[in-house]
Amino acid sequence: MTAASKKLWGKVLVPLFLLSLVFGVWYVKQGRQNDLPAAEPNPDFALVVTEEFDLEQLKSYGLPIILDFGSDDCVSCQAMASDLEELNQELQGRAIIKYIDVWKYEELGREYPVALLPTQVFYDAEGNPFRPSDPQAMKMTLLVHRETKEHLFTTHVGPMTKEEMLAALQEMGMK
Repeated sequence: MTAASKKLWGKVLVPLFLLSLVFGVWYVKQGRQNDLPAAEPNPDFALVVTEEFDLEQLKSYGLPIILDFGSDDCVSCQAMASDLEELNQELQGRAIIKYIDVWKYEELGREYPVALLPTQVFYDAEGNPFRPSDPQAMKMTLLVHRETKEHLFTTHVGPMTKEEMLAALQEMGMK
């Protein structure tokens, strides 16, 4: 091998070696990132509620909230189930959608005005009971304290479509 050919091999092999070294480091790092465990989902954004939840914590996110009180054995509730699941998944970080089975977990509905199923309770993005622009058109009821007249709850009794829930969420300040 002549000196010129050795020089040429050096000019080819050194960059090739460096390139393979960089690629190797990148490949190892990518493999490690893919091996990391997936982040645990925040239970505050889970759809199904099976234990006491902190409403004030939910309000602190600054997102509109729909609490749907129903039962897995209620036909109207079953009709809403897929819409609730879709909205909960599609609107993560934009709204909080909760489903509470009050026949299985009766204690979870005690603090809310639930007489018939399904019943939805609404809070706007500021954490206040929702004040719809036209409660009658949305078939919503604003419940106030007898003595103080403080607005305590906004409810809807009966099934709601996905479109109706989306319209309410948008009016409640969903971004």
